[in-house]
Amino acid sequence: MSESVTPIRRGELPQRHDVLEPRWVRYALIAVALTFLTLFLFVPLVAVFTEALKKGWDVYANAIVDEDSLSAIKLTLLTAAIAVPFNLVFGVAASWAITKFEFRGKSLLLTLIDLPFSVSPVISGLIYVLLFGAQGWFGPWLAEHNIKILFAVPGIVLATVFITFPFVARELIPLMQAQGSEEEEAAVVLGANGWQTFFRVTLPNIKWGLLYGVILCNARAMGEFGAVSVVSGHIRGETNTMPLQVEILYNEYNFAAAFAVASLLALLALVTLAVKTFIEWRLHVNAEEH
Repeated sequence: MSESVTPIRRGELPQRHDVLEPRWVRYALIAVALTFLTLFLFVPLVAVFTEALKKGWDVYANAIVDEDSLSAIKLTLLTAAIAVPFNLVFGVAASWAITKFEFRGKSLLLTLIDLPFSVSPVISGLIYVLLFGAQGWFGPWLAEHNIKILFAVPGIVLATVFITFPFVARELIPLMQAQGSEEEEAAVVLGANGWQTFFRVTLPNIKWGLLYGVILCNARAMGEFGAVSVVSGHIRGETNTMPLQVEILYNEYNFAAAFAVASLLALLALVTLAVKTFIEWRLHVNAEEH
């Protein structure tokens, strides 16, 4: 038996007849998702700010301007200010090389970029202890030349760079692969050199993806705990970042101060989420334009 097919008129789009689940299934899935978000996201977030402000604004402000807390905030900002530019340069260079050129070891480079995603941050911190510790490979030489890496800012920066270096590259690689290399090739044919091609053709096309990766990298750099905890030494006022300061205050039963510092990290997460959402919207708009 032949089925009649409704002809499609000029200018009309074919209608989609989606197979939908029963209404109760959709509502059940939505309820499960909302329950999960409420229990594991909204409730902890509200609890952080509630506990931080539980004893009033004066206690909250004093906890933030405490000497050790200010030192932790400054060290966190300094670490991010050093680690993010390094990862920005690496991410752009690695993405450019992987997407625009063919060379031996390309698959190995891709694997190494994903390494921090598969290795525990604590293990990565232990690697630096094995390298730069007193009994490590370079420990005696460093001690002889009075160079301090572990339990100091350099070790914290190195651990943070290792943990965060995939973020920029992993955002740019699929974006640059999707865009192809036709525009760059046309620029070269027209006489542009490498730097001109990058700044006038490639960079404008990847700017939102690049910013997206930088935002994620910065958020992870400020919130990193495991690797930094291993290499910092937990020296109060010197090598404690904000997450480590929260742990110390909480272990000392100074809950108000701990939640006050934690609220700053929560605010950072909310700002990051807002910027991330805006950039995703811009990426969607750019994709539609192209």
